[in-house]
Amino acid sequence: MSHPAPATPSSSTPSSPTPSSPTPSFPYKLVATDLDGTLLRSDDTVSARTRDALTAATAAGAAHIVVTGRAVPWTRHILDDLGYDGLAVCGQGAQVYHAGEHRLLTSVTLDRQLAGIALAKIEAEIGPLALAASRDGLDGEVIVGPGYLVQEGPLPVVPFTDVADLWSAPLNKVYVQHPGLSDDALAAVAREVAGGLVGVTMAGEGVVELLPLGLSKATGLSLAARRLGAKAADTIAFGDMPNDIPMFGWAAYGVAMANAHEELKTVADEVTASNEDDGIATVLERLLTA
Repeated sequence: MSHPAPATPSSSTPSSPTPSSPTPSFPYKLVATDLDGTLLRSDDTVSARTRDALTAATAAGAAHIVVTGRAVPWTRHILDDLGYDGLAVCGQGAQVYHAGEHRLLTSVTLDRQLAGIALAKIEAEIGPLALAASRDGLDGEVIVGPGYLVQEGPLPVVPFTDVADLWSAPLNKVYVQHPGLSDDALAAVAREVAGGLVGVTMAGEGVVELLPLGLSKATGLSLAARRLGAKAADTIAFGDMPNDIPMFGWAAYGVAMANAHEELKTVADEVTASNEDDGIATVLERLLTA
């Protein structure tokens, strides 16, 4: 990625107002932040310093928008706790959600027939997979099959044993795990054998996802930005995982956290401090005082 850097030395805002023209003290109209590993610390909180920096950016004319791989049901409680009432892009770009109104504005679902064919192709190549899926809608459940390792935390899941249950309702995505392959290796195989049927992304440790073909965070962010009157050239984006690569490709400037996956660091315009060390605030404060 070869975006020009801005002229600078080398808990989240409560709302995301519609952006106005940026003041000379801040060069962007839109600040897009991933949640896990980026805006949120490991305890799912946002530091006071990062909150203050985002508040200052919005006061300077920018809008803050959350762009996360989590579907709305796994995102809503965090946004509510933060007092965030603007737009959020959820489900790897599948959903544009109005946090203040608790309303789903757009939603894209996975073609279940194509997803079934894709899974069969992957399993024919590397053997059985452990499966989970995110059902569509404001209250869509995350269903988890035998052997799928769920990360500890407060997020609710519903177990299933009959694979037919996987396909019984509209889905945003299917999660896959393999007992022997790393996440990167699993994602690579899935792309090789099924990349013409579904999108494949790695969103975190143990989180390889099958998505509607062509869907990415950039898809949802572009839709949300249009609603806010912002363009790619107006946007700075922060992230930490390979699922943020399309968002970095769309935005004018991409900032990877110090804890980011190496694939994302390779395409980033800048690497900042980690999510635990206020990496977002470090960049925003610099831009605000440039």
